[in-house]
Amino acid sequence: MAKLKLGAIADDKPIKVTVELPGPLLRDLVAYAEVLARETGQSATDPAKLIAPMIQRFIATDRGFARLRRSSQQ
Repeated sequence: MAKLKLGAIADDKPIKVTVELPGPLLRDLVAYAEVLARETGQSATDPAKLIAPMIQRFIATDRGFARLRRSSQQ
């Protein structure tokens, strides 16, 4: 089994955000949600709920952003 970058999705209080996605990206997001559900043993995850954790993960692992953020805080 492949190791996914996301783990189980926490059931947090949602906020509403409107995002337009190209068709191929939406299909990939739906496929990712299906694989994540199988890997974590959770029921099917709404693909829209993946967007926030993916963005959080992206920001947390972006070294350039972290470096710039640290330098701007000093």
